[in-house]
Amino acid sequence: MSASRLRAVRYLVLAATLSIAQPAFTQQNSPPLPQQPQASPSSQPAQAQAVPAGPAAVAPTSPAVTEAVPGEGGSRSLKSTAVTMRELSPWSMFLSADILVKAVMVGLAFASLVTWTIFIAKMIELSFAQRRLRAALTKVADARSLAEAQFVLGASSTALSSLLSAAMREARLSAGISSDAGIKERAASSFAEIVRAEARRIRLGMGLLATIGATSPFVGLFGTVWGIMNSFIGISKSQTTNLAVVAPGIAEALLATAFGLVAAIPAVIIYNHFSRITKGYLELVARSSGAAGRLLSRDLDRTHVSSNSRAAE
Repeated sequence: MSASRLRAVRYLVLAATLSIAQPAFTQQNSPPLPQQPQASPSSQPAQAQAVPAGPAAVAPTSPAVTEAVPGEGGSRSLKSTAVTMRELSPWSMFLSADILVKAVMVGLAFASLVTWTIFIAKMIELSFAQRRLRAALTKVADARSLAEAQFVLGASSTALSSLLSAAMREARLSAGISSDAGIKERAASSFAEIVRAEARRIRLGMGLLATIGATSPFVGLFGTVWGIMNSFIGISKSQTTNLAVVAPGIAEALLATAFGLVAAIPAVIIYNHFSRITKGYLELVARSSGAAGRLLSRDLDRTHVSSNSRAAE
């Protein structure tokens, strides 16, 4: 073998080695390296050179989310589904909810507003009522008659003032009747009516608190069930079980239950709190009824003593 042919073979081996050692990131669609023509014995080997491949690395693109969808005639085709994640904030979930679920959440929010309005109003009312009634009981503690007690109280509008007025009216209407037991019985009947009226007045609004606390969780649960039903209906229509499609509808439905609990829990706590405070206030009203009855009894005894003394004279 001649020296020129040996050199040509060496160049061919070198070219093949360089083509095998190309970088791994070479694209598959890049054109193949041109093959070196086999050198003839008379050709010059200087023309055989390795052509380096220099394709740029291309970042792989994220594959599209595909799922198999049954086609006509039993064939199955791949359908590309663009999954868009919705923002799961409370406001966006409220805006995306069904119209009935929205109505449930608005109603529960209004019920919560009513609860806190009753709380503020009843706290102010009960605080002032208890303070005034305690002060009135302190003032009439040393009074000797109904007239003196009314003079001490003045124009204050408390349950004790109503009780003293009822006792004075009964004593005036029963003038000339010698039966003290009948007068006291009729006065006690008037006192009981005043106490019941005061209890009804002071408990105004507590029935609404009890209703909100008892029904709000079930109203919220109704909204949740309705929202989940709509979510599963949407799943059956879109023929997909992707979590990104199912989760927003279920979250919107569960938001109705959260609204129900937010409305119910404060209502129950506030109702129990007012029940204790109302019980303490009604005990003060009962003490006022006893104080008015004692003053009436003193006036009746004093009247009989005066009558007996005049008769003795």
